Amino acid sequence: MAKALLGHVGGSDPRVLAEMRRLQQRVQDLETQLLRVQAENDALAAAARHRDPVLNGIDVPKAEPALT
Repeated sequence: MAKALLGHVGGSDPRVLAEMRRLQQRVQDLETQLLRVQAENDALAAAARHRDPVLNGIDVPKAEPALT
C-alpha cells in the first residue's frame, strides 16, 4: 500500500516534492495574508463603531439587504 501511495519503489519524485514545498509555502503566505486582513478589518470595524455610535445598534448578521 505504501508503495502505491509513493508511486513507485524508488521513493518520491523530486518534482512532486518541489511542488509540495511550493504549495505549502503558498498556504503559509495565504494564512499570513488572512491574519493581516482580519486584523485590518477588526481595526476598521472598531474605528467605525467609535466614530458613529448609531452603527453600534445594528446587528449585521440580522440586517436586511438594501433594496435593489
